[in-house]
Amino acid sequence: MKLTGVMPALVTPFDKNDKIDFKAFEKLLVHLREAGVSGWVPNGSTGEYFSQSTEERRDVLQFVKDFAKPGETLIAGTNAPATREVIEQTAMAKEIGYDAVLLAPPFYTRPTQEELIKHYETVLGAVDVNLVLYSYPAKDGSDISFELMDHFADNRRVIGIKESSGVLQRAIDIASRYEGKIQLVSGSDDIAIDFMFWGAESWICGPSNCMAKACCDLDRTYKSGDIARAREMMKTLYRAMNILESGKFVQKIKYGCELQGLPVGECRAPLGPLTEAEKAEFKAAMQPILNW
Repeated sequence: MKLTGVMPALVTPFDKNDKIDFKAFEKLLVHLREAGVSGWVPNGSTGEYFSQSTEERRDVLQFVKDFAKPGETLIAGTNAPATREVIEQTAMAKEIGYDAVLLAPPFYTRPTQEELIKHYETVLGAVDVNLVLYSYPAKDGSDISFELMDHFADNRRVIGIKESSGVLQRAIDIASRYEGKIQLVSGSDDIAIDFMFWGAESWICGPSNCMAKACCDLDRTYKSGDIARAREMMKTLYRAMNILESGKFVQKIKYGCELQGLPVGECRAPLGPLTEAEKAEFKAAMQPILNW
């Protein structure tokens, strides 16, 4: 399963009654498709999966699956704090039609690497899906070690790793050690062009919810060989990307969607609203992207 292009880590729109707003969701997906995304990644951390009931997660997965066209990659976020729950969520995604899932280490529990290897083995043994590992230690409290990747390097169903540690040296190490085995997927948005340079052909990208055309243009321009032009694009994107990484990531992305004329509502608690100062800072950084 080859991963390529920009795949949005989708937000989940909510209405004023805190229900999933599927009309706003469809409008967003149409906009993203027109910008040139290559696939869809619902129910990740950007999608606030942690705040959703099982039925809501099912509804989101089904909605995105029904919207997707043949050839568009589908990767379901099926994270949960316990292996049993991850298996349940992954089986549900498989039943709906997802052949790949994105899995970070279970949150809250901080498993050892031996425990984490057993966790992934158990999920893969229970459900016939492809797995994209998700490394985001700042959020999950656990790392995905090279010991773990060595263990799964020859497993054809472990197809990639979304690397969101923000450590470029680690991305380079992954690219060099697992070439032809585990695909490096860009997940550190403010250094996305560096990931491209080191061989990442795909980008699971939260910011593409609110800057899809710019992200897709960067990806296409780099792949065309126009590195100088791609570097200028990254300079334009960098300020907004960097502000996103400074905190309140999902809130800022949802505000960015509003700036694009695609309101998707507020985040669910415990995530709170942006301050006026935070909105002003992000809006200023978004101006060149809104005028892309």
